[in-house]
Amino acid sequence: MSLCIGCMHEIGSEMICPDCGFDNTKTQVSPFLPYGIVLDKRYIVGRNIEINGESTLYIGFDRETSKTVLIREFLPDGYYSRPQGGVKITVDPAKKENFDKLLYDFEQFFSFLSTLRDMSAMNVITDIFRANNTCYVIEEYEELISFEEYILRNNGHLEWEVARPLFMPVISLLEALHKNGYGHYAISPSNLYITTSGKALLLGFATINERRRGTPLKSQLFAGCAAPEQYERNFPIDNITDIYGFTATLFYALTGALPANAKERITDGALLMSTATVKRLPPHVVSALANGLQVKREERIIDFGDLRSQLSAAPTVKAIQEEISRTASMANSIKPEKKKYGMSPISVGIIVTVVASLIFLWLGIIIVDKTVSTDDPVSTVPPSTQAQIPTVDPDEEWTGETLANYVGKDFDTVSAELVSKGIFVFQYVYADEDDGYSNEYEKGEIMEQSFPEGTPLDSERGFAVSFKVSRGPKTAELPDVKDMSLATAVSKLTELGFVVYKDDAVVYDDKIGKDKVIGYADYDANDKVALNSDIYLVVSAGPKPE
Repeated sequence: MSLCIGCMHEIGSEMICPDCGFDNTKTQVSPFLPYGIVLDKRYIVGRNIEINGESTLYIGFDRETSKTVLIREFLPDGYYSRPQGGVKITVDPAKKENFDKLLYDFEQFFSFLSTLRDMSAMNVITDIFRANNTCYVIEEYEELISFEEYILRNNGHLEWEVARPLFMPVISLLEALHKNGYGHYAISPSNLYITTSGKALLLGFATINERRRGTPLKSQLFAGCAAPEQYERNFPIDNITDIYGFTATLFYALTGALPANAKERITDGALLMSTATVKRLPPHVVSALANGLQVKREERIIDFGDLRSQLSAAPTVKAIQEEISRTASMANSIKPEKKKYGMSPISVGIIVTVVASLIFLWLGIIIVDKTVSTDDPVSTVPPSTQAQIPTVDPDEEWTGETLANYVGKDFDTVSAELVSKGIFVFQYVYADEDDGYSNEYEKGEIMEQSFPEGTPLDSERGFAVSFKVSRGPKTAELPDVKDMSLATAVSKLTELGFVVYKDDAVVYDDKIGKDKVIGYADYDANDKVALNSDIYLVVSAGPKPE
């Protein structure tokens, strides 16, 4: 059986995988395990798919069960070395004591996680063992949808009725973690996935050493979801920290955007939430979001039981909602007769609604985004704030002009065309500095539109369309890696977001020592290159032999 190292599907004699496109003629560069190596006489190692300062994750294959698995290898940055093609790591003798402590913490943490196999939001850990002077964790593998992709497939946000069954099991998992002295500390859309059966799965686990500043490891934090205290050196982090990350991820699910970076929010603590979002979310959910995202720890929700309660409608809130619903129904069915000594049901509904609004104002943390310009039809607000559903009479057959498919078109050109027809045009504002980049669409091209092709352009009754516009490919400047060891150069470039390979060419160099990097095969240092690009490093074979 011949397996693709990229996805572990059978490929026969093919070198380029027909399923995932992986080139199986490539070799995995140090410090990662060579492709195809077998661990514990059982697990075949594939390509590296994730890395942080504590460990790296490979796709793998279990020869005993004939199933694809995930293999996590403990590789603390800066503590070890592994030659190209090597399997065992060599620990820096000066750091051996710290390495052993970090290794113990890693093994204990994942051993505890292996006991949580009955929790639906936890991936099943099947094996933990030591080998090659380090530790390995084997997890089950299944086809997953990234949470970001899941949100995009659901019109950019979820309704609370959809989000609630996804997130409640995650609360239970976090509650179990913290009751036993552990935490996740990196809850974010990047670490949340949706299974084929529609359940939420939390991945991206690492020890506390990886999730705060001031530990021996280089911390990995997720902007918008990391709590303010995680940016402070040696500040204790706990369940209150995870509540911030969980609530930020829920905020993303319900609004389609992450909160601003916690370091930026420290000054005023404000959250940006559109008017449309506030109107469609239950009041108690808005309140829970506000309380879970307080930048001051002493004002934040303090435990997961309280968080669960706040996300569940209290009796008084339910009564308000039912009363609003009841009076709205009565208003539609009958014209109430106002009594001399009382108020009509409509009046009661208005008062209740005003009271609910005052509660929002009293919370003081939600800022409603109402940046609508009546003079200029082109504005920069999220589509959830301004996109108007066409008001065409459904009983009438529309014979006028309809919306075209503008995906891939230049936004400025499309905007000018639609504005000239009296259509309001909006451009989506990306809340996160890392959002909006694309390798598929050039800068300024439309990636998504709020209404599909064929939607009636009824400018007389008012119509607005919003677009997500590409920022172009996200790039980074290639650092000068000349004379670096291959392992150092790979680590530096991988951290920036590139996919790195060793060039196969044999190049002799009298000035650059053997196994040191001469430079890039296709680029020069300081070139700006799109992230996720394949980077080939030319490595010296030493002086040319006589």
